[in-house]
Amino acid sequence: MKNLINAVINFFYPYFRRFMPLQTFKYAACGGGNTILDIVLYAFSYNLIFKDKFIHVPVIGIPMSPYIAAFLTSFTITFPLGFYMSRTIVFPGSTLRGRIQLFRYSLLVISCIALNYIFIKLFVEQCHLYPTVSKILTTLIVVAFSFITQKNFTFKAEAATPEVLRPENGLETVEEEEEIKM
Repeated sequence: MKNLINAVINFFYPYFRRFMPLQTFKYAACGGGNTILDIVLYAFSYNLIFKDKFIHVPVIGIPMSPYIAAFLTSFTITFPLGFYMSRTIVFPGSTLRGRIQLFRYSLLVISCIALNYIFIKLFVEQCHLYPTVSKILTTLIVVAFSFITQKNFTFKAEAATPEVLRPENGLETVEEEEEIKM
């Protein structure tokens, strides 16, 4: 799957090279594809599986509305897929352990859900914007926040050790050269 996604991205990227760096394009492509999948799964679940029926959830003892059930259904598929694509395609150079990345990604997703709620309410109720315009503005803010957070926190890559030119001593890195000097 990783190779197929990378092949598609590499095919289309030359058309966008002038507008954005490759990592940003990968983020937009993977995130956009995952968002489209989320919407399709939500619509399918809501309209065909739950069909305006409340779902009784024995664990919490209350009925769940069909739109929340559809959200949870699509979320259980797109959350792990989004994590996989971010980890292996968009930010493959991360040196953090997988479980740390997953924990940080979970925090980010929770934050994004909260930011969506806050900004939509703010734009609709306080700024008196139309809900669709509010959603578009909110999406722009949350996507920018998500990209910056994933790049600098969730999938943070360590700074690369500078390579020493291979002179006659054949040393690979600055550390090796410093060890010999000591």
